[in-house]
Amino acid sequence: MKDEDKFLQKRNNGRWHYARRVPKKYADFDERGYIRKGLDTKSIEVARERRDLLIEADDLYWASVSSAADSLSASSLNAEQTKQAVRRYEAAKRRAMAKGFMYTPNADLLEYPDITELVSRIQTLPANSLPQEVEAEAVLGLTPKPSVTVSQAFDVFCEQIAVSELLGKSDAQKKSWRKVKLRAVNNFIKLNGDLGMDEITREHARGFYKWWAKRLQPKGNRKPLTSNSANRDIGNIRKLYRQYWEYEGEEDRDNPFRNLSFGKHGLKDIPHFEDDWVRTRILTPGVFKGLNPEAMLLVYAMIETGCRPSELSSLSQDTIILDHEVPHILIRPTSDRQLKSKSSVREIPLVGVSLAAMRKAPNGFPHYRDKGNLLSGSLMNAFRVRALFPTENHRIYSFRHSFEKRMLEAGVDYGLRCLLMGHKNSRPSYGDGGSMEYRRDELLKIAHPMPKGFRESLDLL
Repeated sequence: MKDEDKFLQKRNNGRWHYARRVPKKYADFDERGYIRKGLDTKSIEVARERRDLLIEADDLYWASVSSAADSLSASSLNAEQTKQAVRRYEAAKRRAMAKGFMYTPNADLLEYPDITELVSRIQTLPANSLPQEVEAEAVLGLTPKPSVTVSQAFDVFCEQIAVSELLGKSDAQKKSWRKVKLRAVNNFIKLNGDLGMDEITREHARGFYKWWAKRLQPKGNRKPLTSNSANRDIGNIRKLYRQYWEYEGEEDRDNPFRNLSFGKHGLKDIPHFEDDWVRTRILTPGVFKGLNPEAMLLVYAMIETGCRPSELSSLSQDTIILDHEVPHILIRPTSDRQLKSKSSVREIPLVGVSLAAMRKAPNGFPHYRDKGNLLSGSLMNAFRVRALFPTENHRIYSFRHSFEKRMLEAGVDYGLRCLLMGHKNSRPSYGDGGSMEYRRDELLKIAHPMPKGFRESLDLL
C-alpha cells in the first residue's frame, strides 16, 4: 500500500476510524455504501494494523460474494422451482415409507426381474377408483428426482450431513470449517458452473485437477501455490460428492474425483527462533509498544509453554491456576470449543516470562477469545512491522517449534516432551508424566533469563 494511512480517518477526539467506500462493482452485493468503523485507538501504528485486517476481511468478502454471484446467476433464476421439486420429491419418499415401501424410481421398478414388488405396490392403491395422483407418484416412483446443484448439495452437507463434525466446535471454529470447504465449492463452480450433482463427470474432475496444476506451476512471475492447498480443495469436493450420494442412498456411485491428488513436494517447514534472537530482540522491553496488551502477553505466554495461540487465547479464569504451589494452565476442551486432538489435553507449569505474563492476565484474554484469525493477523503484522521475524519463513508458530527444540537439546524425557507439546506419544505410556513440580523443574532448565526491566514493563500495562 503506497499510502500507509489509506482508509484511515482521525476524528476530533483523536481516535482513528476505518473509512472506505464500497467499490461500485460490489454495490449490488453490499448495501453499506460507505463503511466507517471505529478502531478504538489513538495510536496510528495500532490503527494501521487494525485497518489492514479490516481491508483483508472486506476484500475477501467481496471476492467470495461476487464469485458466487457470477457462477450462480443463471441457476438462481430457477432456484424456486428447484426448491419446489426437492420438496415434492422428499414428500413422495415420505408417503412411500408411510405405505411400507422405500421410494424407488419407476424405471427401476420396471427393471426388476420379478414383478411381485410392482404388483404389491399397485395393490395398496384404491381398488374402486382412480388413485390420487400424489399417492400413485409416491408408491409407483413416478415423482421425478430433482437435480440438486453443487451449491445446494453443499448446503445440505453443512446443515444435515456434517452435523457430527460440527458438534463441540465454537462459532469461530464452525466459520473456519465452512470457509475452507466453501472455497473448494466456489473454485469448482467458477470453473465448471453450478452443475447438478448427477451431471459431474470424470472430465469435470480432471479439469479441476488441471486447473490446480496450472496454479502450482504458474507462468511468469506469479507465486506458485502449494500442493497442500490443491489437495485440500480436491479432497473437500471429493468428500462432498461421496457423502452427499451416500446420504441419498447411492453408496456405490463412482466418485469422479477419485485418485486425484498432488505429491507433497516443496513444502516449507516453519523454522524455530534461535535463543539469542528471542533474548535480544523479542524480549527487549518496549519492543511491543502500541500493540494490544493482551496480544503482547500472549506472545510471552507462548515462549515458555509452547502452546498453540488458539489454546492460550481460549484460557479462562478456571483454567489459569496461579494460586497453586506450582502455577500452571489447563488446556481443556469446552462445551463449545474443540481441541485439535485428544492428546492436546494437558497441564503445563508456568515459568519465566510466561509466568510473569499470565500473572497479568488471571482471567484470560477476552479480546481474543475464539478470535484466532484476529490474533494471528495482529501478531503477524506486529512482528513484520517491528522486523521480529529472522526470515520470511518464520511465523508465530515458530515459538512452538523453539520450545520443542529447547526441550530436546536439554535432554527432557521424550514422554514429557510429547505431553507438554500435546503430541501423541508413539511409545508405551507409563505413569502420568510426572508431578507438576517435576515438570516445572524440567522447564526451568530451558527457560530464558528474565530481561532487566521486563517485570517493570509489564507493570505499566
